[in-house]
Amino acid sequence: MALDHFVTLGRSGLRVSPLCLGTMTFGTEWGFGTDPQSSVKMLDAYIDRGGNFIDTANIYTKGHSEKIIGDHLKDDPAKRERLVIATKFMGNMYPGDPNGGGAGRKALIRACEESLRRLQTDHIDLYWAHFWDRDTPIDEMMATLDTLVRDGKVRYIGFSDHPAWVCASAQHLAQLNRWTPAVALQIEYSLLERTVEGELLPMAEAFGLGVTPWSPLKGGILTGKYTRDKHPEKGEGRYKEESRYLTEATYKIVDALGAIGKEVDATPAQVALAWVIARPGVTSTIIGARKLEHLDANLVALDVKLTEGQIAKLDELSEPKLNFPHDFLDGVKTAIQNGTTVNGDSRDPWPLSPEGESDRY
Repeated sequence: MALDHFVTLGRSGLRVSPLCLGTMTFGTEWGFGTDPQSSVKMLDAYIDRGGNFIDTANIYTKGHSEKIIGDHLKDDPAKRERLVIATKFMGNMYPGDPNGGGAGRKALIRACEESLRRLQTDHIDLYWAHFWDRDTPIDEMMATLDTLVRDGKVRYIGFSDHPAWVCASAQHLAQLNRWTPAVALQIEYSLLERTVEGELLPMAEAFGLGVTPWSPLKGGILTGKYTRDKHPEKGEGRYKEESRYLTEATYKIVDALGAIGKEVDATPAQVALAWVIARPGVTSTIIGARKLEHLDANLVALDVKLTEGQIAKLDELSEPKLNFPHDFLDGVKTAIQNGTTVNGDSRDPWPLSPEGESDRY
């Protein structure tokens, strides 16, 4: 698959690359990241290889990420129009100002106008609600986003890191009020984060939302940089030695990535990316890099083809434990199909306790 093998994003006509360039590392204001000159080189490398989907946010490196993109594209309108620029609102850029962030109308409109200024463009192609604002009614956010679309400042909208029920509520409100619905869902998804398969991915499928996973390499863990004998050094990266993700189960996945990589002539990171890219419902996977060579290596994942057996092995090692009612419903499905109980003892539709009493009450 090529980077210019464009796919439509959810239930929309917006065409995007199968890998999206994440720019959270553009700028060094957070104590890590890449200087503007190196950031621009990665941006151009991605575009030159056929990519068109750029992801940023108002709060990334305190607004510098957006400005780096805007400074680079301001003198080339044709290049800017060829790109799908996605940014996010919600984060507060003004500590101490209660209306400096969030999904309220005042904060949202202000955030949009400031992102437009930093990006030096007259519209945002895809505007993400970065995370859930529990204090703002969802109808206020959706009505305000619809206003921004009608005003021509925003083309499409999406949800990032919201509970499934909130997304569903928002979509129903948009349908009932003829507001602009969301077309995409941005969530963490990787071999080490599959709990989204319980509610979020089925919700996205039901509402026609294109899924754009972030952290497909789980902050570098799935590159194989950490092993049973090599743990993170103090102050290195986002994970500490005692991280709940650095476990024997994780190392078994990393071992499998390495073994499969040898079979398909790819690195563990490329295999992990290929697994995410091929997941049902995934439209465009977000990749980030601090160095050009890292970007080049990630792009190779588009050419990695995994066999059914290799995918099954990774699926087995990473199978998530989903919360209720998923395990219960699996049993009910069996009962419906076979005419037995959930535990197979009688035609009582509910599982029985060891004492023979129904667990339903």
